[in-house]
Amino acid sequence: MSRKAKVLTGKNHSIWNEYKKCKYLFLLLIPVIVYFFIFHYLPMYGVIIAFKDFSPLKGIIRSDWIGLKHFRKLFSGMYFLPVLRNTLIISFSKLLFGFPAPIILCLVLNEVKSLRFKKAVQTVSYLPHFIGWVVLAGIVKEVFSPSHGLVNYIIQLFGGNPIFFVGSKQWFRPVIVGSSIWRNIGWDSIVYMAAIAGIDSQLYEAADLDGAGRMQKIRYITLPSLIPTIVIMFIFAVGGVMADDFDQIYNMLNAQVMDVGDVIGTYTYRVGLQQMDYGYATAVGLFKNVISLVLVTLCNKLSKTLSGSSLW
Repeated sequence: MSRKAKVLTGKNHSIWNEYKKCKYLFLLLIPVIVYFFIFHYLPMYGVIIAFKDFSPLKGIIRSDWIGLKHFRKLFSGMYFLPVLRNTLIISFSKLLFGFPAPIILCLVLNEVKSLRFKKAVQTVSYLPHFIGWVVLAGIVKEVFSPSHGLVNYIIQLFGGNPIFFVGSKQWFRPVIVGSSIWRNIGWDSIVYMAAIAGIDSQLYEAADLDGAGRMQKIRYITLPSLIPTIVIMFIFAVGGVMADDFDQIYNMLNAQVMDVGDVIGTYTYRVGLQQMDYGYATAVGLFKNVISLVLVTLCNKLSKTLSGSSLW
């Protein structure tokens, strides 16, 4: 046996020994693996509906193959491209304004000396994440109501006219983006708070000895230490650009803002469930997932090239 083969054999044997030592921990993974296999991998078989004239009476197997007919309809139809445009505008707006928000909140809270105040702010910011959009959408509508909403009450105090924010084409997207930030900012900041907790405190002590101020410590210690975490979270965020947060928009969408608020999720719901065009709806979903995969792959490669941090 060559020396290289011996080294590889020894390495494989060492890895196998590590697996054996942790065998009970791997047993704990079995329910998770079973869950993902049943609810995430087995349903992928249904993707072939996108290439069939699906009939519930015939089933997936016996339905007729129609090839790329649904995809040709997808790109030649008059409804899909406006829906795609709305999805990209809203999603990239959330990425542009929503992604930095938890980082900024985390940096601010890290500078707060009062532990009681910090915990209170964290609790208040986490709370909306645990409330469903059915309830949150009702709260948003009440706050921005033109007749009795708090925001319009303040506007009228300063002599302005009430605005129907949720029913305005000009204001609907900002309301969607702002309410999304409000719901997720606290929860998303947990990852960055954990990353900051892992920074060596001696770096800050050395910076204090050198006379560094708060902003200098944030710029030269905290932010550089957060870069790997920020890169990974950014890749995840880019991969979620096509995931348009159906629950939020469906519960806030109305006929007056369909032109600017109708996204792929709500469009697929109407076509697939209300119109029962299952094949076409599956083609829309498949297109969305393929684009998400391409975005994640490109962003991961670019991140690996520029910063050295990536998912794989």
